[in-house]
Amino acid sequence: MSVVMDLREVIYALSDALDLVGIDDIAHGKRVGIMAAECARVLGLPAAERTRLFDLGLLHDIGVSSTRVHRELVGQFDWEGAQEHCRVGAERLAAFEPLAALAPMVRYHHTHWLHLPATLDAECAQWTNLIYLVDRVDALAAPYYGDDHLLPQVAQLRAAIAQHAGEAFCPDLVEVFMAASAAEAFWLQLEARSIEGYMLDMRAGGTPYQASLAELRALAAIFSRIVDAKSPFTAEHSLGVARLARFLAETLGISREHCDKLEIAGLLHDLGKLRVPDEILDKPGQLEAQERLIINTHSFETYRILRRIPGFEEIAPWAAYHHEEPGGGGYPFRIDASVLPIEARILRVADIFQAMVQDRPYRAGLAATQAFEFIEALRRQGRVDAEVVVVLGTRLDEAYRLARPAAMA
Repeated sequence: MSVVMDLREVIYALSDALDLVGIDDIAHGKRVGIMAAECARVLGLPAAERTRLFDLGLLHDIGVSSTRVHRELVGQFDWEGAQEHCRVGAERLAAFEPLAALAPMVRYHHTHWLHLPATLDAECAQWTNLIYLVDRVDALAAPYYGDDHLLPQVAQLRAAIAQHAGEAFCPDLVEVFMAASAAEAFWLQLEARSIEGYMLDMRAGGTPYQASLAELRALAAIFSRIVDAKSPFTAEHSLGVARLARFLAETLGISREHCDKLEIAGLLHDLGKLRVPDEILDKPGQLEAQERLIINTHSFETYRILRRIPGFEEIAPWAAYHHEEPGGGGYPFRIDASVLPIEARILRVADIFQAMVQDRPYRAGLAATQAFEFIEALRRQGRVDAEVVVVLGTRLDEAYRLARPAAMA
């Protein structure tokens, strides 16, 4: 890609996707990061270490895709199922070299202080327990954000954390938290109106990290797995769409740079589905009108996240337009055919075809010819791009192989 991108900017923007899992509460990771950074400030840690703890807070729930799991994590102080998302999140980060150092801390961020493995070095144990502490603070505070309801609860929240010193939390860290949270400003900056300003400050103070194309694609693949793990209906969907979209673009003679960008758009096109409740996304039967409207918001959520990343000026609309139709009848932007990019048209065909050939819990995937007949019917109705459909038809066997999850090895 010709545009040099700052990996930190990409990570900060994609952290919005992790927070979407909260549905109505979409700032959990940011609040955890803010509290961790403020505790680091009390400890007198250098700016680089505060930034590291802030980043850890943003990404600590990278193993969560399900709204059901999020509800349990926020609704209970201790939950027996919490360790699974820690394990998954650690595996995802360990496979991505720029963030691999955070993996052990993510792995144990729901482990009590007295139960942390002796193999962890002292610093790793301290920081993972700090994330656990402020994560539990946020769970306790969650019902009170907004409408000036939080400050009256501060004494109760601080007392609840203090009760767990020595067992769940390191006593020294509890003291640090008590010192940091004594000021009203600590709590006020957790309100929605303050979080964006804090994020801007962290962006301005962080050290840029020039990302290679391979790193960007690897990071996009991690987030695609978060999305695809949300539902048994969508396992490996984004990977299949990305592979097929790139293949169709290459066959159409699209430039190498745009093929690279389109592959990333394919990996990230369904980010917005993280805000769709599991009960709707997993519903095997026909959706009600209100449920359909909720699902139809996901493309805009994808756009809202990606458009903020410098260098994603083309990737963002391509990803977000994957439900737009050449005739202007798609959603959510109702884009006119004259301004609908060929890359978005390609992604739409790839998205539909992959969904048709993929196995679902309630049905086997269609054969290549059956899926193509469905795409052809859409072409005749003017709902997909004719040129892209022609290319798909001439390379149907290859397209089928790339779209199927078996090709994801």
